[in-house]
Amino acid sequence: MAAQSAMLYLVATPIGNLGDISLRAIETLRQVDWVASEDTRKTGMMLKHFQISKPQVAFYAHNEDTACARIIGLLKSGLSVALVTNAGTPGISDPGFSLVRSALAENIPITMIPGATALVMALVLSGLPTHSFTFRGFPPHTTGARRHFYEADLAHPYTLIYYESPYRLLASLQDALLVFGPRRAAVANDLTKLFERVYRGTLAELVEQLPATPLKGEYVIVIAGGEKS
Repeated sequence: MAAQSAMLYLVATPIGNLGDISLRAIETLRQVDWVASEDTRKTGMMLKHFQISKPQVAFYAHNEDTACARIIGLLKSGLSVALVTNAGTPGISDPGFSLVRSALAENIPITMIPGATALVMALVLSGLPTHSFTFRGFPPHTTGARRHFYEADLAHPYTLIYYESPYRLLASLQDALLVFGPRRAAVANDLTKLFERVYRGTLAELVEQLPATPLKGEYVIVIAGGEKS
């Protein structure tokens, strides 16, 4: 089925293993007029893998205003655009919200092709309660701000989920231990990839365990909620 003119498609892409892309995502990327990409080089490699050739417009955190205006212009001219990020679902700790809001303000139709999201996979594999959880994105980069960030979640009874880079993972876990104490937790890395790994234990155990592990890629930290008062 051909892509609808003047439609914004939010297309989830694999978080690692390209085999996880959906048939509908491939079909949509083949049919749209343009692809808005967080990283045109990485998206170009993915498109080439699936034998798709499309013009791209870069859309990332530091050019959102100008790129958003350009994409809205394409849509208002009657063209269809697919928004993708480097991995996973557009708008989840990645650019996307501002474009969605702008499209809605212009009465441009939007739909979504769902797919992988690292936070859900990490939550399910963590062994921690899944019936109620909160995703908090990336903690602040500095220790003081990060501890305040964690302290805001201290009394919450539901499972907590954070993203973190390899450069701040250990410091982030140390701050989490200081704030939350020895709660149960899990750290997931390289999800869906060859060296997929999920570390489980208390925060204290994870702080001791992870320094012996080469740190690369993005990590998902899952922490048990507090006891209900």
